[in-house]
Amino acid sequence: MRKLNYFAAALLASTAIVGAASADSKMTPDSSTTIENDSNISIGAGSAMSVDADNKAVGKVDAALQGDMKMVGGAEMYSSKNIIENAVNSKDHTTLVTAVKAAGLVETLSGPGPFTLFAPTNAAFDKLPKGTVDTLLKPESKETLTKVLTYHVVAGKHSAEDLTALIVKDGAKAELTTVEGENLSLSMMGKDIVVKDAKGNKAHVTIADVNQSNGVIHVVDTVLQP
Repeated sequence: MRKLNYFAAALLASTAIVGAASADSKMTPDSSTTIENDSNISIGAGSAMSVDADNKAVGKVDAALQGDMKMVGGAEMYSSKNIIENAVNSKDHTTLVTAVKAAGLVETLSGPGPFTLFAPTNAAFDKLPKGTVDTLLKPESKETLTKVLTYHVVAGKHSAEDLTALIVKDGAKAELTTVEGENLSLSMMGKDIVVKDAKGNKAHVTIADVNQSNGVIHVVDTVLQP
């Protein structure tokens, strides 16, 4: 009985000490993970990252944990944003964004879709004959520009896995009908997807499966021409 009473007293004293310590404690820079309340989360030690629940950084953490976020043109691409919202942040796609605005396609590519966009980089546009881009961006060339841009868009969301399966199924080559109306020819070069346009130009997918809220982007190294 003495041992039992001694144990009970010790347990009560220990509980009181822990309770007092919890009531008086404050989060220190060495804290590993502390949830302060429903709005703020502190992660890490020393250089902790504070995330407000209403901040878009929550989407960043969520996407990173899901492995769904990719870097394109030095910017993080969020699957919670649409094609336009992500594209404007890529330093490698400033020409494409300018062209989309000039063609009046911002609203369309911000819509629900879903769309698959083969997105040429600035370097891809630079490979065109000198003066081509400047000419396409002129108001009088809007119809031609729209035709070129919509030739890079396919209705529906087609992942790299989907495209690869389609290529294999159709005997090492497949075709997709673009929003512009003409077809793109797809094939494989090793593990890479190659897209060939109506003029025979070949574009390589350099970054695949950049997921968007309204579809998917596959970055390509060549401008496709109908």
